[in-house]
Amino acid sequence: MLWSTQPAPLLVLARFEDRKQLTKNKSHGVTPFWHNDTRSRVTVTFGARRALVAKAPELVNYQDGAVVSREIVKKPTGNVTLFAFDEGQGLSEHTAPFDALAQVVEGEAEILISGQPHRVLGGEMILMPAGQPHALKATKRFKMILTMIRS
Repeated sequence: MLWSTQPAPLLVLARFEDRKQLTKNKSHGVTPFWHNDTRSRVTVTFGARRALVAKAPELVNYQDGAVVSREIVKKPTGNVTLFAFDEGQGLSEHTAPFDALAQVVEGEAEILISGQPHRVLGGEMILMPAGQPHALKATKRFKMILTMIRS
């Protein structure tokens, strides 16, 4: 396991290869979830001092005809969620009371904000301003990180 020497203010991702190690760490407030690509355990811990580098696209998997999400950070001040959209899938138009930053990490999406379409490709991001109606559609399969800041 490779660990960064830099402190991480909010988040640690740690990989556990067996249940004994996971059980041993439950007392430290570790919340496990499955990393389906390798069938190893990936966990999230808050307030830790070290971080494991993780590839965001590997933390959520595509499912045929579906939108899959995995919440990575949930705090009163905001959250970070990973999404995987199968081609043709999307989120219907809605508004949010807070700004949201959508970072497309792979694939291609059409993001409609206040009636204006935006083509967003892997490696690009777009700000969806608070109070403006927006919708998302996968023109090709895509994965994104959605960061919403509440304060």
